Amino acid sequence: MTQATQPVAASASSFAPLRQTLFAVLWVATIIGNTGSFIRDVASAWLMTDLSSSPTAVALVQAAATLPVFLLAIPAGVLADILDRRKFLIAIQLLLGGVSIGLMLLSASGLQSVASLIALTFLGGVGAALMGPTWQAIVPELVEKKDLKSAVALNSLGINIARAVGPALGGLILASLGAAFTYGIDVISYVFVIVALLWWRRPSAAQDVLAERFVGAFRAGLRYARASRELHVVLVRAFFFFAMASSVWTLLPLVARRLLNGDAGFYGILLGAVGLGAIGGAIIMPKLREHLSADDLLLLAALVTASVMVFLSFAPPQWAAVASLLVLGAAWITALTTLNGVAQAILPNWVRGRSLAVYLTVFNGAMTAGSLTWGAVAELIGVPFTLLAGAAGLGVIGVVAHRLKLPKGELDLMPSNHWPEPLTAAPVEHDRGPVLILIEYRIAPENRSAFLQALSRLSSERRRDGAYAWGICEDAADPGQILEWFQVESWAEHLRQHHRVSRADADIQAEVRRFHVGDGMPVVRHFLAFNRLNEEQD
Repeated sequence: MTQATQPVAASASSFAPLRQTLFAVLWVATIIGNTGSFIRDVASAWLMTDLSSSPTAVALVQAAATLPVFLLAIPAGVLADILDRRKFLIAIQLLLGGVSIGLMLLSASGLQSVASLIALTFLGGVGAALMGPTWQAIVPELVEKKDLKSAVALNSLGINIARAVGPALGGLILASLGAAFTYGIDVISYVFVIVALLWWRRPSAAQDVLAERFVGAFRAGLRYARASRELHVVLVRAFFFFAMASSVWTLLPLVARRLLNGDAGFYGILLGAVGLGAIGGAIIMPKLREHLSADDLLLLAALVTASVMVFLSFAPPQWAAVASLLVLGAAWITALTTLNGVAQAILPNWVRGRSLAVYLTVFNGAMTAGSLTWGAVAELIGVPFTLLAGAAGLGVIGVVAHRLKLPKGELDLMPSNHWPEPLTAAPVEHDRGPVLILIEYRIAPENRSAFLQALSRLSSERRRDGAYAWGICEDAADPGQILEWFQVESWAEHLRQHHRVSRADADIQAEVRRFHVGDGMPVVRHFLAFNRLNEEQD
């Protein structure tokens, strides 16, 4: 392929998923639904400035929207893995539609209050928390495997199209027709999404004897997140970035009203500028990635966002503020896609939904904590100085965190399926456990140190895939006999472990096995706990 034809092919590939009718229909429906959600959010944020002039009250709207995602993202990720996703999404759309109907009726009757607005915003956040991991999880069902990355990119593009259109449209409708009519538009948007989901005839999933239950799946997801150092790096970088950057989103309604002397329509234009800037940022992102690493992109996003915050604190002319929000949108999408892309690259498929839910929990926890903190700070020192403080914090954090490098995400995480089925004298009940697995190695004295170093790398891998305890020990009478052991909570969980081991993990295990000098392969033994010891004795 020549250089001249590469951009054309890349462009065609980027939009290839839209040639698949199912994806195209749900993609359009999602844009409509997200546009309605942004319309609703603009109305709620601006309505709060009418109900109360307190920065804390305005910040509570942002906190009420993000707190449910912080609390419920991980359970939502589990539900996305164990429920029928189409039916689950329909139920969520009905919930969100009910929230907007409540907002519409209260606004139309003049009964809307600070408490009711925050409560319904929180309930809408619950719907968003349940929906996020599920929408991400259905993408592989809608497109062919070769188009998966393009489909994920198109979903991001769709969100930013909605972000560009929704706030501006919401501000204009709110200014001209009032809050009740604005919420009514959001209600209609959910109808489109529900119709599209009803049209989707999702095949029934095959019965899986190893299907996870909620509690076990929840624990497995937490174990993976606790044992994955690469995920820890992403979560730390995300938390500090979003905690500092949240100040501009928390205070933007007050910036528009107090510093820039704008109305609801102007506030919508500001948010629309963020969306347009995000679309522009998504377009230029491939070029930036050719010259900058993920760490450099995140640092650039932090410094640009901080610069915009400083600029807004000096109450610039309205046209200049709109231009700065275009820049902010580009920086924001750069940070979001960089962190999300790294998280996607380091996660295996079996735990992707739950681990992404952990990421969403940290993201929204940072936004919630930041919103409440910056709102309280603004009460004390005012909006301009709070923006300057947030900008200073973001700049310092960006520079310091740049030393904590993001993982490359280049490992092959597809299942290796290289473990043989465990030998048993009789069928074992799936819920029996705990299970103790022993692997016996014979190691030459001169290889002992190198072997132990290689074996230690298996610790996090065993824990990520399901073990809740791991260790190594030696035979007191024969130091060349070294035993690796780990425990899992049930026989079914160990069978799942067989299917979770990735090709990258298989390479680590092969490196460990090459030190074994005994006959054949290391001996593997499985020991089952006696759950009913007294009955066994009888």
